[in-house]
Amino acid sequence: MTQLSDARKGILTEEMKTVAKKENVSEDFILKSVADGTIVIPSNVNRDIEAAGIGAGLRTKVNATIGTSTDIVNFDEEELKAQIAIDNGADCLMELSIGGDLDEIRRRILGMSPLPVGTVPIYQAAIETIRDKGSAIYMDEDIMFNTIEKQAKDGVDFMAIHCSVNIETLSRLKTQGRKAGLVSRGGAFISSWIVENEIENPLYKNYDYILEIAKEHDVVMSLANAMRAGAIADSTDRAQVQELIILGELVDRAREAGVQTMIEGPGHIPINEIPANVTIQKKLCSGAPFYMLGPIVCDVAPGYDHIVSAIGAAESAKAGADFICYVTPAEHLALPSPQDVKDGVIATRIGAYAGDMAKGVHNGEKDLLMADARKALDWEAQYNLAICPDDARAKRDARPPEDSDACTMCGDFCAVKIVNEWLDQSDSDVFKTH
Repeated sequence: MTQLSDARKGILTEEMKTVAKKENVSEDFILKSVADGTIVIPSNVNRDIEAAGIGAGLRTKVNATIGTSTDIVNFDEEELKAQIAIDNGADCLMELSIGGDLDEIRRRILGMSPLPVGTVPIYQAAIETIRDKGSAIYMDEDIMFNTIEKQAKDGVDFMAIHCSVNIETLSRLKTQGRKAGLVSRGGAFISSWIVENEIENPLYKNYDYILEIAKEHDVVMSLANAMRAGAIADSTDRAQVQELIILGELVDRAREAGVQTMIEGPGHIPINEIPANVTIQKKLCSGAPFYMLGPIVCDVAPGYDHIVSAIGAAESAKAGADFICYVTPAEHLALPSPQDVKDGVIATRIGAYAGDMAKGVHNGEKDLLMADARKALDWEAQYNLAICPDDARAKRDARPPEDSDACTMCGDFCAVKIVNEWLDQSDSDVFKTH
């Protein structure tokens, strides 16, 4: 049974109850939305986790990715990064290792994380084929499907599956004339396989078999957007839209099979195109939750792409995106460090929070409390309300003021303190009405 099939039968699962309580919405709303497919709850039957809801009407969720590279294989550091992401408010993790023992690192992250964990199975299938045969083009169909099944049995809660990379989408890409080409790693593995073998993508051709695996373990299908742009100049082009059409068809088939689905979205896209992308995705994919990768809204800020992405996250959440994959300061430059992971999570959470306020998921109640705390010069309350309390406290403590009520920005001339003393507490006749 899956959350989707239970919801269609009117069965309110414990996971649905948990999501309703965490989101402060009714259980009936969650039940109906899961049944309709507009909310998904990643929760593999083989693992006990803190249920998280992703979809319309809920707080925009933040995903943090961790994982080894071929140059840096340090499992302990990846666990540390995962813990840092958890401690700083990430809602989900993705384990994307491509170096070392891929089964071991995945199982270590699954074993320590209380959050939903996602993977990209084609990475492991391709990398193990490269190690064994020298190139991903020699992947056989069995390793693709066996890898998906193995990861599902391990307890992976959601998987990015590259079903929509097929001969038709590749033909659109070939004639598009992109600046940056195809930047999806999974998309590159699959597309090179299709071109070399001159046959259809097995993940597309045998999609029903993947659905059987997903249904057995209640894995949420995160249908991958392999044709996403890797440069602003390539955004919202024919290849991306063609893939989105196919993704919409795959969503319908997954729902018929009782499998939960969400759709991954563009990576590099200017701000003005974000609302249209969200609208098109929701329309073509029957309201399936939209998982935005960043997005990156300009290409000229390497080293600061977490800020670029936070801007994109705010605009995406405002437009109706449901799930945001963080971007770290190391994006386009290096494997993220533990500090990069923290910076990426915090920046993306800020963006998602701002977008949620704009679309009415919350009314800024914490901001009102922060305004009261600042007016009262109540520093402890300000720390407690902050998205990252420890950083706020450390920043003030690093430059302590002589007057404990104020801060070193204004010192003796703190406007709030002046107003508190001379305006708000004044009994002057000037302010009395007659």
